Amino acid sequence: MFRFVAGRRKPVSQSGAGAAAGAGDALDVALMARVVARDLAAFETLYRIYDPRLARFLGLMVAHRTTVEEVLNDTMLVVWNRAATYNHQSKVSTWIFAIAYRTALKALHRYDEPHADPVDEPAAEQPGPEQHHADGQTRAALMRTLDMLSNEQRSVLVLTYFHDLPYAEIAQIMACPVDTVKTRVFHARRRLRALLSGELGDWL
Repeated sequence: MFRFVAGRRKPVSQSGAGAAAGAGDALDVALMARVVARDLAAFETLYRIYDPRLARFLGLMVAHRTTVEEVLNDTMLVVWNRAATYNHQSKVSTWIFAIAYRTALKALHRYDEPHADPVDEPAAEQPGPEQHHADGQTRAALMRTLDMLSNEQRSVLVLTYFHDLPYAEIAQIMACPVDTVKTRVFHARRRLRALLSGELGDWL
């Protein structure tokens, strides 16, 4: 479960997290070079790396699991077919998430789908039934509230708080200026604060 922190992003360790991210970026670049050369094994490895990350992101944008799977597969098909267009001006992850974001928006418009239904979300492991019930209620409340936001506002919150991406990278994914991302986050958080009540509202 994520937690909103009013007015600031949580600090990121530059040692452990930065080194891990750097190693992951290098692996992504190496795999992409092999995908450009039509190396199917490299593509399958890239697919396995991004499948859970994209599923988590898309699951908060698209209502049904079957549609999530379709959008995820369509995203990776674009990666395979257009690998040669990756120009190294952004991280591989940014490039792939940008494809997923655009593909999800097309699916939402095509099927006129509502936002993600908390019933469709897999339950996280909990230490006990009471905690499971409380966390389930909290998650359901947050999901219902996220559903009331626009696609753009919901996406910036998901990328910010669920994936811990910096605003500059989110701007690349959503093809908009960084200031637009900041504005969307501000208005989305203000909207959530107005919709939520009690303890959840105090989180924002």
